[in-house]
Formats: sequence, structure tokens, C-alpha cells
Amino acid sequence: MGSQSCFKALIICLIALIGSTQAQLQLGFYAKSCPKAEKIILKYVVEHIRNAPSLAAALIRMHFHDCFVNGCDGSVLVDSTPGNQAEKDSIPNLTLRGFGFIDAIKRLVEAECPGVVSCADILALTARDSIHATGGPYWNVPTGRRDGLISRAADPLRSLPAPFHNLTTQLTLFGNVGLDANDLVLLVGAHTIGVAHCSSIATRLYNFTGKGDTDPTLDSEYAKNIKTFKCKNINDNTIIEMDPGSRDTFDLGFYKQVVKRRGLFQSDAEFLTSPITRSIIDRQLQSTQGFFEEFAKSIEKMGRINVKLGTEGEIRKHCARVNN
Repeated sequence: MGSQSCFKALIICLIALIGSTQAQLQLGFYAKSCPKAEKIILKYVVEHIRNAPSLAAALIRMHFHDCFVNGCDGSVLVDSTPGNQAEKDSIPNLTLRGFGFIDAIKRLVEAECPGVVSCADILALTARDSIHATGGPYWNVPTGRRDGLISRAADPLRSLPAPFHNLTTQLTLFGNVGLDANDLVLLVGAHTIGVAHCSSIATRLYNFTGKGDTDPTLDSEYAKNIKTFKCKNINDNTIIEMDPGSRDTFDLGFYKQVVKRRGLFQSDAEFLTSPITRSIIDRQLQSTQGFFEEFAKSIEKMGRINVKLGTEGEIRKHCARVNN
């Protein structure tokens, strides 16, 4: 009897193993179960992003924040409840926006195919389509992600790179999710269409070493300009462009700022401290097309971080809350 129980348990384990190895992301995952899904998402993005092009940066940032915390599982979209503070309300995520945009697309997709397309996939596809629709690179988005059941405010604090992190810390956090130095420099290149709040660079501008000083690695004239016209005091929380003059254009502008010592974040300046990351920037500056192609490879790679597949997680009916 004991041997029969062991045999049954072995069979169950083998079935589970086979199921887990067969489940994987694939292009056109919804071709049969919801063939119009990707067209619905693209149509909505194209029709609406033109009225709010800055949302492209917000959506790709949301995708990044989702993937780095417990994998690309849509957990960043979940609302807090009386019994749980979710990722959305974690300090690094308080400036995220675009949740309503994702919710609107989810409603359209649900109307077409109830309970089929995950919020995680909708976010990944929307991020890609919004960047491409505003003139940025295109990349493949294999689908089949499942939505996570857990969203905790403490997790982003441990997993997300911060504006004040040194290069070692950034490389460690990227390495934790299977990304390398090349991916780090490429993905941060999306700052070319990004904005920051003065609060994220206040210490760098006004109290870098605790003596009321400015970070010496930041170009002095640029720092003076920022303090005069943008971040006028240490408590200012004005929005500032990370690539002044072309914030709506996905181009090489951010890298050009960095090599001039005009990257806003301390984490950006850290790229100049290593010959490895500096050489990666120099390579991007040779060609916009080359940058687009390399960026596409890195962000597709990011989109595969710790995804939930097969029977893991669920397909949420509403992106802001788990089904139960």
C-alpha cells in the first residue's frame, strides 16, 4: 500500500513537472482564445496616447516597476485593502500613473473575452504599443503571463533601484532578476522620455554630504540652472525633465546628458565611474537605430522576469483587485 502511494505521488509530481515545462510565454498566445485582444489594446493606445504622449513614459515605468517586484505579474496594479497595503502605495510607486489607462483597456478586453487575458500581459503590451506609437522602438511581447495573487508595499523598497543608488547596488538589483550591466544601461536609457520630481534630487543639489553642498559630479552650470529655474529649494517638488528639450522623443538625448555630467540622478552619474557601463553608453551614442535594437532585446528580456505561467496565479477580472 505504501509503495502504491509513493508511485501515485511520483506520477502527480511528473504531471506537474511536465505541465510547468510546457507552459511558457509565446508570441500570439491569445490567437485562439482571444484573437482580437492585441488589436483592441493597440487601437486604444493609438487613439488615446496622442492626447497624452507623456503617458508613454509613465506606462513603461509602470511595466518596469511591475517586473522588478515579484516578476511581471501585474501586482503593481492592485489596490490596497484594509488588511493589506499593496505595491501601488509603496513610496517608490507613489508617483506612478496610468492605472486608469490600463483599467480602461482591461474593460474592453474583458467585454470581448471574459476571464482570458491577464492584466500582466495587458500592461506589457500597452507599454510596448505606447512607446512605439510615440516614435520609440518596437519589441516583441510574447504573452501568456498570469496575474499574481500577492502585492505588498514592502517589496518595492527591497527590489527597485533608487535614484541615489551606486553602481554596485544597481548591478546587484538587476542581477537579482537575471539582468546584467548591458540591460541596466539600456533600460535606463528610457529616461530619455522621463521626468523626475525635485524631491528625488534634492539631496544631490542642496545637501550632498550633509554640509549644504552640491554633488561635485553634477555639472556645476547645470546644477546652478536647475536650482535657479526648477528646484528652487530643498523642499521643492516640481517636475523636471530628464532629457531637457526632447522629453517626448525616444532618442539618444539622455545618454548625451549623462556624458556631459548632466544626468539628474546620482544613479545616472554612476555610469561614468565604470569603463564597462561607460563603454555601453558610448556604443549607444553611435546609432539611434542600434540603440533601438539593443533596447528592444533588453526590455523583452525584462518582460520575462519571474513570470507566472500555466496554472500559477490567476486571470484577474479587474486589474485593481484579485478575484477572491
